[in-house]
Amino acid sequence: MFVFKAAVVGAGVMGGEIAQVIAAADIPVLLKDVDQKFVDAGLAKARQVTESQTRKLVERGKLSSDEAQAQVERTLSLVTGTTGYDGFGDVDFVIEAVPEKMEIKHAVFSELDAATPGHAVLASNTSGLSISEIGDATNRPDKVVGFHFFWPASAMRLIEVIEGEETSQDTLQAASNFAQAIRKTPIRAIECPGFVVNRILTSTASEIWRYQDETGIDPEALDAYITEASNMPMGPFRVADMSGLDTVVKVARDMYDAYGDRFYVHKGMQELVEAGDLGAKTGKGFYEH
Repeated sequence: MFVFKAAVVGAGVMGGEIAQVIAAADIPVLLKDVDQKFVDAGLAKARQVTESQTRKLVERGKLSSDEAQAQVERTLSLVTGTTGYDGFGDVDFVIEAVPEKMEIKHAVFSELDAATPGHAVLASNTSGLSISEIGDATNRPDKVVGFHFFWPASAMRLIEVIEGEETSQDTLQAASNFAQAIRKTPIRAIECPGFVVNRILTSTASEIWRYQDETGIDPEALDAYITEASNMPMGPFRVADMSGLDTVVKVARDMYDAYGDRFYVHKGMQELVEAGDLGAKTGKGFYEH
């Protein structure tokens, strides 16, 4: 299946970047959220990412300033912001990127089932929720698939293509093909708690979180040590901030419930979430943003 038009539902931390990735591959994309202020924020994120990418190409001598500006305008012209489903009647592939709560996912997928053509693939950017359960909200569970990007979506090449109990092989292939069309590398897996990557990342981060809780060492200092020692671009606490502490805590709890004590839920992170400090998206977490 060729994707002539796509859509992203949810213009938050990931949605704006996902829409930009699609538009950068010359595919028209709708970016929807429930409030215009969220749509505007997502469009601003798409512009910021596009301008950053083209600026780097100019600095390397790959584009002239005029060519870079033309590329920015071309990419952004392919992203259309909306607060309704009016333009969804001819989309081929939809990516849901709303908060990690099953009741919200169910509401969105029920709406998408009604608003999109029957051939459209309905994909979720969930980092760990059941694709089978999400598909239960539709009349086409065979066309529901996990399509999990990693932050920042504009730079990270990997996408997890996750198979639910009723996801068809045609849908899995269509999702893998679309991932490649937007210049990403798909890996396929059957749904399980944490899928592939978060089982690895959360296992590693768990030991660092446990150590910080036990010792009380400053998270920023621990991040700095790990960054220097391992040559990583950022430490686990800053990564958590940028990913959204509520999402990270949800994944950690799911991993603990599924696999037991080898996974750990950071107490300080839970306290920040309870206080409404969710990291970059609220301006405060382990760091000020």
